[in-house]
Amino acid sequence: MDDRVSARVAVIGGGWAGLSAAVTLAKRGRKVTLFEAARTLGGRARRVDIDDIALDNGQHILIGAYRETLAMMRTVGADPERLLLRLPLEMRYADGFHMRTPRLPFPLNLAAAMLFAEGLPLGQAVAAMRFMRRLEAAGFRVQPDRSVRQFLDEQGQRGSVLAHLWEPLCVSALNTPIAHASAQVFANVLRDGLTGRRENSDLLVPRVDLGRLLPEPAIAFIHGQGGEVRTGAAIRRIGRDDLGFLLDEVEERFDHVVVAVGPQHASALLADFPALSVTRAAIDALAYEPIVTCYLQYPQHVTLASPMLGFCGGIVQWVFDRGQLGGPKGLLAAVISASGVHEELARDALAARIHHELEGALGTLPAHRMFQVITERRATFSCTPGLARPGRDTPLPGLLLAGDYVASDYPGTLEAAVRSGIAAAQACN
Repeated sequence: MDDRVSARVAVIGGGWAGLSAAVTLAKRGRKVTLFEAARTLGGRARRVDIDDIALDNGQHILIGAYRETLAMMRTVGADPERLLLRLPLEMRYADGFHMRTPRLPFPLNLAAAMLFAEGLPLGQAVAAMRFMRRLEAAGFRVQPDRSVRQFLDEQGQRGSVLAHLWEPLCVSALNTPIAHASAQVFANVLRDGLTGRRENSDLLVPRVDLGRLLPEPAIAFIHGQGGEVRTGAAIRRIGRDDLGFLLDEVEERFDHVVVAVGPQHASALLADFPALSVTRAAIDALAYEPIVTCYLQYPQHVTLASPMLGFCGGIVQWVFDRGQLGGPKGLLAAVISASGVHEELARDALAARIHHELEGALGTLPAHRMFQVITERRATFSCTPGLARPGRDTPLPGLLLAGDYVASDYPGTLEAAVRSGIAAAQACN
């Protein structure tokens, strides 16, 4: 028997990175065991139940360029075409701004979107198209890396195109305020999201809870391939002896270990290995940004003009009509990405502020019957210029890292997590 097939691999962490690593290993015939401290898999993109309603710990959006995420869903039997609402990139705002990207190749898609956008002055549209062509001519390289705000200002991107297009795209993708976000990583997002295949820019909005997109079918797939998933199994220590890696005090030995927990937990797991001091230092140097999702349940007749609606000038950035996405009618999900003044508000004050901003845009609303605020305080790492992110490989052979924070061209997204999990699994040779 091939030793690579018989070797055992432990994956610590059941988020999208860990699940992708375990699925990839199981598909290759490896003996994989996934350990997850919580009872529910999915990490920072998981299902939660509120008043017997299956929701999410945060509203997530995928885009057509998430090729590995969509492929992983198909691998485990989750059909993206059925579970995700595919829409052309559309930026519709409560203040009347509206831009819709047709399914045309770049740069025709962007040119048509800009020229026919409502609320975008012609001069700003032309300036935006020129900016994208200059970025393309430079190979989407920003040297030296600097903040998105500084870079866009240098490129003459101001006014409505900044407020309704570039800033929302940056904050949504990098989850970092434009004053602090990396222009190079943002350029990577624009490269993959707006250029290339026509469907890359499509928005993919979940019609179901996040658990059904990957975690639940992934568990079934891993089990079906002979792998094991252990929930409620917190791993606090990784050790090593002549027989391999051991986790906590369990007698089992593993040839490889993929550490796929959040970076705030990863450093402690590596503490017993002096050779990993540089890796730990890179992890410990990361800063974090929150994402807040506030669910408000209104009477069933309350609805938005579209499944997602943008807001400018307040604390709310996007609001999703869950009633149009397969959820209860009248349920709205207001999303606030990255750090800001909203962090100073108590939960009831935050819900009241969001209700007030909704009324300012939509008109008088009935009182909401219920609200629930879910805050992921460390939703992603802060994606700042020149950030030195830890790599997948460590100085300790057989020990690998996976997660959206691991070095790549991407910010802390589901696609980054999935790609890192696949790469870590492929490195377990």
